Amino acid sequence: MLVQRRQTPIPEGVPEKWLPLVERMVKQKYHFVGRHTVVKKCYWTHRAMVDGRHCYKCKFYGIESHRDIQMSPSALWCWNACMHCWRIRPADVSVDMDETKMPFYDDPKLLVDELIKAHRRLMSGYKGHPKVDPKLVEEAMNPAHVTLSLTGEPTLYPLLGDLIKEVHRRGMTTFLVTRGVRPDILANLDEEPSQLYVSLEAWDKRSYNYFTRPLVPRAWELTLETLELLPSFTNPTVLRITLVKGFNDHDEALRGFAKLVEISKPTYIEIKSYMWLGASRYRLSKDNMAEHEYVRKVGLALAEYTGYPLIGESKASRVVLLSTIPEPIRLGKGCPLGLKTPEPDTIGEYDDYDPDTMP
Repeated sequence: MLVQRRQTPIPEGVPEKWLPLVERMVKQKYHFVGRHTVVKKCYWTHRAMVDGRHCYKCKFYGIESHRDIQMSPSALWCWNACMHCWRIRPADVSVDMDETKMPFYDDPKLLVDELIKAHRRLMSGYKGHPKVDPKLVEEAMNPAHVTLSLTGEPTLYPLLGDLIKEVHRRGMTTFLVTRGVRPDILANLDEEPSQLYVSLEAWDKRSYNYFTRPLVPRAWELTLETLELLPSFTNPTVLRITLVKGFNDHDEALRGFAKLVEISKPTYIEIKSYMWLGASRYRLSKDNMAEHEYVRKVGLALAEYTGYPLIGESKASRVVLLSTIPEPIRLGKGCPLGLKTPEPDTIGEYDDYDPDTMP
């Protein structure tokens, strides 16, 4: 249920201290589901609808962009203040992040019900669009996948296992993207996600404290615990490295990442360029954003150190895929209108950025 405050719709029951952050997120086109969960239509969802182009998750893993719910169950909380983060953070609107755990949370069944409704509401706007195939709209109204990422740290939601189980019960697959700071949550999931990502930029404690700027003690040690836990998962796992040119692209960093790969033994390694967007522009330079050919060069270097061959790439999203298996596991049926190659200079999934609404 939504109420009105200063002509801005906000979820009912959110404590007063969080309202400035919630209001800014609503302005940035995040749609709240309950008090702490958000969903947002990404750039590639729109491209899939209007011209049949799909993101690298379709190319690599068969995920249908127009049927992918991009959401976070913990939109207001994170245990890091990463330099490269372009999303709005509590500090950006003078909210004191003195709570490291969620003080309130909603029922997972309610959240999944409302997430599906929100996705259908977002997709219904394409009905009658002259460039959109009506069959595609019909497909989009029945989401097939949920990506738990978007903003905040998803593993801070206390009922995460129940949420994943509820999504799977509806016949949908899940990608869980985490910073790895809650190994206790991951170790005790009632149900594994369809694919688990651990997202990193740092290769040791010094670089982690400098760049990732943890808000809690022992964050690096907790991350290492998560990496040590990854081999116990039966689902595909991914070490996701955000490449920040001039920071983690040198030999010391690559050797450090290779050691983390040895610990975690992920199914895949994704190396994806940092994008110079949002509030990160005040902390980093445009020169920190790598062109695709540079991402590929770094990927090939890491392949030498790890023994993981480079098996895929998406120029538009500036990402390469290294893998322990010849072909990635297809978790979806792929792109219904046939995968088209996006134009080379497209920003990719990060292009939901709106310069008029970012801090």
